[in-house]
Amino acid sequence: MMQFPISMTPRQMPAKSLAWISPVIAIVLTIVTGFILFAALGQDPVVALKTFFIAPLDSMRGWTEVGVKMTPLLLCAVGLVVCFKSNIWNIGAEGQLIAGAIAGGIAALACPADAGGWYFLVVLVASALGGALWGAFTALLRHKFHANEILVSLMLVYVAQYLLAWAVQGPMRDPMGFGFPQTKLFESAALMPIVLEGTRLHLGFVLALLAALGIWVLMDKMALGFQVKVSGMAPLAARYAGFHPGKLIWTSMIISGALAGLAGGIEAAGPLGQLTPTISPGYGFAAIIVVFVGRLSPLGCVPAAFVMALFYLGGELAQSRLGLPSSITGVYQGLLLFFILACDTMIFYRFRWTGFSKEAGR
Repeated sequence: MMQFPISMTPRQMPAKSLAWISPVIAIVLTIVTGFILFAALGQDPVVALKTFFIAPLDSMRGWTEVGVKMTPLLLCAVGLVVCFKSNIWNIGAEGQLIAGAIAGGIAALACPADAGGWYFLVVLVASALGGALWGAFTALLRHKFHANEILVSLMLVYVAQYLLAWAVQGPMRDPMGFGFPQTKLFESAALMPIVLEGTRLHLGFVLALLAALGIWVLMDKMALGFQVKVSGMAPLAARYAGFHPGKLIWTSMIISGALAGLAGGIEAAGPLGQLTPTISPGYGFAAIIVVFVGRLSPLGCVPAAFVMALFYLGGELAQSRLGLPSSITGVYQGLLLFFILACDTMIFYRFRWTGFSKEAGR
């Protein structure tokens, strides 16, 4: 049997210098790979790389569009930090986002025409409650019936997607929408306030940054965060200390679900202004990558969400300006994230070339 030519051995202590160098290595590898990839496709590599990395940020509008895309990614990601730190593998943030969008959409459609400018708060609360309820289903099945939360939360994504499709094609469909599967446009009082005139940047971006700060305070400065981390790293020690695992399961899932639901409500009442079957292009799943690129830190999720949002926007520009298919832009986005995660492993592991050799065995 052929032996793998690279061996990995854990470091006794994480390499602090590599914590700063690994992102630089990842970016260099991404640029070199992109140069080769775009040249092979017959594109000018310099123009293509500028489209991905520089064009989205060459104007104030571009910066604000990155902020708009950062918002749902960051909200979902900081909620997932709580789950992952407590060793609860919530893979269903996408479903919780959709559930929050549906609940927020119901509240938005109920907005009276003469409602005051405060009504968007009702939409946000409804969205958070909808996402928390969807997360609570996973907590219930994990806590009471010992179901695998990975499978449960993932399956609930599809339930939420079908529920949204039924809602916008049935009871919530716009009667004046010529049969299109969408709700009517929300009243202005139900929409997210714009924070920068002339752009689409809305208050949700500020709320996402505050959520990242709040979860950092919770996890690093409060007793509940300490319990969550101890429960995730050493469950037996947590039980010995009197921490209740069931309570932490419920707490983690409800916090994560509420933040993902808030992201869904903000997305519906912000950039879109209505509910459609494509309320999310996969923000809940992409947020899982954001968490790990951000090294499981709520504050680290901020630059990670920025990078992910930049690549979302860069990919859209590459498709419209260069005619690149979405499959190619998706592959290139995946390469950046792969290089970041792969280079981060060097912080904790040493790599040594052992060469190809045949391993004796039965």
